[in-house]
Amino acid sequence: MSIDKVVGSAAEAVSGIAKGSSIAVGGFGLCGVPMVLIEALRQAGVGGLGIVSNNCGVDDWGLGVLLADGLIAKMTSSYVGENKEFARQYLSGELEVELTPQGTLAEKLRAGGSGIAAFYTQTGVGTQVAEGGLPRRYNTDGSIAIASEPKPIQVFDVDGEPREFVLEEAISTDFSLVHARLADRHGNLVFDKAARNFSPVAAMAGRVCIAQVEQLVEPGDIDPDQVHLPGVFVDRVLVVGIDVEKRIERRTITEGA
Repeated sequence: MSIDKVVGSAAEAVSGIAKGSSIAVGGFGLCGVPMVLIEALRQAGVGGLGIVSNNCGVDDWGLGVLLADGLIAKMTSSYVGENKEFARQYLSGELEVELTPQGTLAEKLRAGGSGIAAFYTQTGVGTQVAEGGLPRRYNTDGSIAIASEPKPIQVFDVDGEPREFVLEEAISTDFSLVHARLADRHGNLVFDKAARNFSPVAAMAGRVCIAQVEQLVEPGDIDPDQVHLPGVFVDRVLVVGIDVEKRIERRTITEGA
């Protein structure tokens, strides 16, 4: 029996994403960002979204375009420094932000996709990450409207030494959006170098995973050892072509080059 997950349009790919949906999105900076799917979501005008991603793009690219249109209600991310509109919305109380250490965020997504409810890590012990009090939303007057809650701490013996660990809950979302270099019709994905970044774990965390891909091949054409994400995690595949626009966040060149 053939399982063909290819859809015919970006609008069809993001169909079903409704107001208030939670979405895990792959990408790091502007590398590996599923921009065609993001733009389709923007065109659909679906708001109140809870987005989980390493960062929120820049003001005119990546997830920043959803932010600019007021479609994101909450961001769970580890880095927010390249987006002025993000900072404005956060400080003015328009946007809720859950800042999470980068490695912890990756593991929370992986755990969510693996059926693991929570895990212990040393990252954040002795800081507001574990102790609570991080501002998640401000009031318009600058006071804190919502602060993070304290997290459970447990002591474990590591190499004969007692160490404190903080309990982090897994993340699973209604949908996930990723960009891949190669896919087959069954949804097996291959990412390109650094564009792999958060994409596999973001894809795993979504109950419905939507992948935009540059090239499509037939089942069996990808060496199983080369598959970065098995098709069991992927529900929809949208072919966007190898000429899809990719932006460089900061271009650095040598003088005279």
